[in-house]
Amino acid sequence: MALSLVAGSGAPAPAGAAEPDGVAVAADRVLRVYNNNIENLVVNNSDGSCTRISGPDHLTSMLVDDNGAKGTAGVAPPDLLIVQQVRGTGQAEAYADQLSAKFGYPADTYGAIVAWSDPEPWGSTHKCSDQSLGDLKKKQTNAIIWNTRTLSLASGDVSKYWSAGWLKPGTAYDGGAGCTLYKPPNSDPDTTDYYKWKRTSAIAARFTIRETGTTVFAATMHLPQENRQNACAGDGYTGIGSSGIHIGADATSLMNASTIRIVGIDANRTGIPSSTLGGFGMTGYGAKATSGSSKIDYLFVKGTVRPSAIDHTVTGTKSNHLALYGFITY
Repeated sequence: MALSLVAGSGAPAPAGAAEPDGVAVAADRVLRVYNNNIENLVVNNSDGSCTRISGPDHLTSMLVDDNGAKGTAGVAPPDLLIVQQVRGTGQAEAYADQLSAKFGYPADTYGAIVAWSDPEPWGSTHKCSDQSLGDLKKKQTNAIIWNTRTLSLASGDVSKYWSAGWLKPGTAYDGGAGCTLYKPPNSDPDTTDYYKWKRTSAIAARFTIRETGTTVFAATMHLPQENRQNACAGDGYTGIGSSGIHIGADATSLMNASTIRIVGIDANRTGIPSSTLGGFGMTGYGAKATSGSSKIDYLFVKGTVRPSAIDHTVTGTKSNHLALYGFITY
């Protein structure tokens, strides 16, 4: 089982993997980062059916080499996978172990952080004609998967989760008026929807590159569907650049103490400019649609990102969302 550090658990971070001879693995001075809403590894098809995807198949469909090509000998192990919509610790750890196996590493090589270890289910069919597949999507939280060969993490360098914002149905909206935090008691009181706010809890961490000591901030976010029409990030607040995005206080402290900064997000909103997080030194990468004909997924980075032949967007990702990636030279 992969080692994980669940938000608020206080569990120790993994010590990191080593080669069989005990020699530490040197980094190649490129930090390979991906962002994807993996939709609980269940894909919705156009005919109303759904298909379950294995972790290895999803990873093969998402990971690319330096030229943006999949399935080549040049596909290197990723350092950070920023993901949304996993079922909890169990799925995150299994996915991390499958990633380790893909590259022939011990099962504990990739660690996992989740915002909620075992979130309560919400929703109904999730638009799957086979309800057993729809049920796989009922528990949703956000996660960061990291390579312990290249990155270390101290238990104190994981932020507390923070809530997204939303406009509760039936509430008037005027430049942020009516917006509120998306958590009890502000979320829907109905038993079907009461816990859906957990799917939008964000979490962040500050890692250290083992070879150089460079600090790396990473955050994963998933904003509610309501953000598409009405940007909300909290009480009366439209978010950074009226995007619905905000970064929690604990996460901001970690970010300010980091050299490289990365935010991966399913914002459920189109048209968010690449300059939105420019105040934090970050630039958005990838301009193509990521969900059907819409671009609602974003990858923001502060760092030297290598050019991409495929616009940092991986066509054919086995998810309802296309993955974004950035290879950062440090």
